[in-house]
Amino acid sequence: MSRHVAIVTDSTAYLPPQTMERHGISAVPLTVVIGDRALEEGTEISARSLAQALQKRHSVTTSRPSPETFAARYREIAEAGAAGIVSLHLSAELSGTYEAALLAAREAPVPVRVVDTGMVAMALGFCAVAAAEAARADCGLDEVVAAAEKRASGTSAYFYVDTLDYLRRGGRIGPARALLGSALAVKPLLELSGGRIEPREKVRTASRAIARLEEIAVERAGHASVDIAVHHLSAAERADTLAGHLRDRVPGLADLHVSEVGAVIGAHTGPGLLGVVVSQR
Repeated sequence: MSRHVAIVTDSTAYLPPQTMERHGISAVPLTVVIGDRALEEGTEISARSLAQALQKRHSVTTSRPSPETFAARYREIAEAGAAGIVSLHLSAELSGTYEAALLAAREAPVPVRVVDTGMVAMALGFCAVAAAEAARADCGLDEVVAAAEKRASGTSAYFYVDTLDYLRRGGRIGPARALLGSALAVKPLLELSGGRIEPREKVRTASRAIARLEEIAVERAGHASVDIAVHHLSAAERADTLAGHLRDRVPGLADLHVSEVGAVIGAHTGPGLLGVVVSQR
């Protein structure tokens, strides 16, 4: 590795392995705890195993990486020759990952800039790619951070869940708690706003909610050049159908990613999740 700015993110970015390799992005895993077993996301537990555990109503929680885990990764990257590191993470409103990275950065052998993107899933992943592209262009730490923050400011995430129960159990529901009283009568559409999960709309049926999710994504994309990610958990057919519609309806579409979320996000949303990330280039 030449002496440049290296990019670190966490496992909730859900970047395809080939994308991470191509851009030289490193991801620190979060942990999923099922019963008394602690498993690293991305290596020790699959989305399918997580969905099965949830459906059997096993106890499932998640945990941030430790500061020591981040410190070890930062040392490894510095020893490989990086002059500095930009470490980009999921919203601090949703996880203590950002805080753990901050603690580790204080002791790192090279300068580390830790960024709370306010994002998650490919909304975070697109920020990491923008940072990596800036780093490859020999930008300094401040410019790389600015590239990630600019991408974050033009990125929106919307999602549908079959039930709010998993978000309630995990304490991630925030302002969307107001929907709980009518949760049996509606299918909620949510969005990521200010790093928090906020209610977007209440729709009466799943089919109408998914149709509305498509409309929101098309409206948000407009005619700008955008990348889109469609995420799901145990809803591959729904995701493929939605992706096909967006491919036909978004004139400025550059890249389209379709992927199942990992175990950490899946633990808080439950099977049936369908999400769309729209990110302006």
